[in-house]
Amino acid sequence: MLRTTLALALAASLAACATSSPDVISRNDAQRMSSVVDATVLTVRPVVVDGSQSGAGAATGAVLGGIAGSSMGGRRESVAVGVLGAVAGAVAGNAIERASTREESYEILVQLKNGDRRAIVQAKGNESFKPGDAVILVTTGGKVRVSLNPVPAPAGKPAPVQGERS
Repeated sequence: MLRTTLALALAASLAACATSSPDVISRNDAQRMSSVVDATVLTVRPVVVDGSQSGAGAATGAVLGGIAGSSMGGRRESVAVGVLGAVAGAVAGNAIERASTREESYEILVQLKNGDRRAIVQAKGNESFKPGDAVILVTTGGKVRVSLNPVPAPAGKPAPVQGERS
């Protein structure tokens, strides 16, 4: 029972650590100018971005496993069981961190207006893409995200700005 509770607490704390969702903007990227490029979706395929192993899961698991293990048995046994608990906790914590930070994502192949092609991998967000969709590539601080083009431009004419008269 104690192990299950500790594992669930560890998983919950690690799951909240990071996201790469295109719908979540980093505080550092807020109020920064981004470059925007028009493109067309060629293909979309589901991929999985492997989870991270920062060491936080292993460290947390080792501490929790050590505490849980040291509370078992007599004085001499508690040290040995505590060490074993710490090792087992580190292994479990690492696995939980890796599993909880995996992300279902898309690899989106797009073609720019000049004919160049680009592939972008991004986590699944609120928008879905299909071949032929007009999209924009938004680049901020070296990170690129794909978003549906809010106002597709007619061929040869720039897209009007919303609220602006034609």
